[in-house]
Amino acid sequence: MNFDLIKTVVELVQQFMEQNESKAMYSNDIHGFTEWIKASCKNSPEPEEPYWIGKESGRSSDSIINTLLIRIGRYAKTYSRSIGNSVFSSQDDFIYLISLKNMGAMTKMELIRHNVQEKASGILIINRLIRNGWVEQTISEEDKRTKHIQITEKGLSVLEEHMEEIRKASRVVVGNLTHSEQMLLIAILSKLDEFHDSFYLMNLEARYLLDNVYKSLN
Repeated sequence: MNFDLIKTVVELVQQFMEQNESKAMYSNDIHGFTEWIKASCKNSPEPEEPYWIGKESGRSSDSIINTLLIRIGRYAKTYSRSIGNSVFSSQDDFIYLISLKNMGAMTKMELIRHNVQEKASGILIINRLIRNGWVEQTISEEDKRTKHIQITEKGLSVLEEHMEEIRKASRVVVGNLTHSEQMLLIAILSKLDEFHDSFYLMNLEARYLLDNVYKSLN
């Protein structure tokens, strides 16, 4: 249960009752509360622009966003090393397993692309998972030339065994963000992911890809 969210809602209800008691602008029910929330959001001042190191000397928001995303990724990678007492060689192991569990069987390239990795690195991860017996390669019933990768019972078992540790590491990465901040961050990161995914799937040379992405922004 998300007690932070419940606490926030209770505080908002208390503010609504106090303000509405003196001004009586809204009906004292859920409809009035909803209208008060909408009005409060409209009247809220624009958030102040955050400060970042180097801002005064001309460091752009693009630069700091890239740096922060890289740092958060490294924090997440560090926390994941403690999962399963090193049963996983890297966080990629359980990320690939989770992908297969949630999305079903995929070709090698579909799995690699879904996890936004280069072909050589992705093949190494998949081969390691096959050696461990956590995934297996099967021939497609529709097209005998196509091979699919799917998670095995052993893979499901090892994933389930360490899922609580994986969830704990995920909670640590989210840190002290409130529920509303988490929802906002999901929306922002999803928007970025959707934008870059369309270019990534073109499977072009890195320099050519970079030039095309840059042109699309201008």
